[in-house]
Amino acid sequence: MAAGWLWVLFTVFAAAGQTARNAMQRELTTSLGTAGATHVRFLFGFPFAFVFFLILLALGHPLPHPGPAFWPWIVAGALTQILGTALTLATMTTRSFVVATAYLKTEPIHVALLGVVFLGEHLAPGVMAAIVIATAGVVLISWRSGAEGGIKPAIMGLSAGFFFAISAIAYRAGILDAGGDSYVTSASIGLSFGLLVQTLVLSAWLYAREPMVLAQIFRLWRPSMFAGFLGAAASQGWFLAFALASAASVRTLGLIDVLFAQAVSHIAFKQKTTLREAAGIAVLIAGICLLVWAHGV
Repeated sequence: MAAGWLWVLFTVFAAAGQTARNAMQRELTTSLGTAGATHVRFLFGFPFAFVFFLILLALGHPLPHPGPAFWPWIVAGALTQILGTALTLATMTTRSFVVATAYLKTEPIHVALLGVVFLGEHLAPGVMAAIVIATAGVVLISWRSGAEGGIKPAIMGLSAGFFFAISAIAYRAGILDAGGDSYVTSASIGLSFGLLVQTLVLSAWLYAREPMVLAQIFRLWRPSMFAGFLGAAASQGWFLAFALASAASVRTLGLIDVLFAQAVSHIAFKQKTTLREAAGIAVLIAGICLLVWAHGV
């Protein structure tokens, strides 16, 4: 298989896994709350990611030798991902959740701009056009007529998207500095270390603020482990894609998770697709097709 296709396959796999993980986390929210359900993806995801990394080494993949910039990049990616997640969860407490979500989906544009600043990635005009088109399609799908607007949801959504964008850029920078001869082990060591940082930080926070939630997570270890596995699998896909393509391209194609979520809503919950949502889906698909074509794959 041509290497040019691999980042596409990894991203689609990651988006599908993320959709499944989100569904599992929603089930756990009733028992663990939003903070506890979120921590599950890190706490139970880290062992799977680390075991996968060890399996790669056992199969003969070369051990990476990360440069000095690797560690701060991955730590920055891990911490900004936590901040982005916290802001996303905070939107759930407002009546403007759908509006904030629409702003959140502008993340690929943030990623493209930050990629130029921090990584010197100059995207082709076709790729830039695809990012704008796909983002517009997702915003059209996410927006709700009559939803309450205002400055607060705009700030929350844009801030969450900005932190997720920094996280994506930092992770890609760390992977590129991992110093491995194999992009697979470079991505895997980045994921393992990032999940370790997130596990330690959130475990300490829950132990200090909500120790009962931490105890409840371990009592629900069976469903939590499954959610952690889904999270680790999805994250592995994201990191492998980051190793092969620009973060802007990966996060733009990753918007396909909106289509997966729409399909789940339609099939599982019998929710009908509105004309506006159908138009947004068409625009999103057009943007994704242009993105793939612009990459020549």
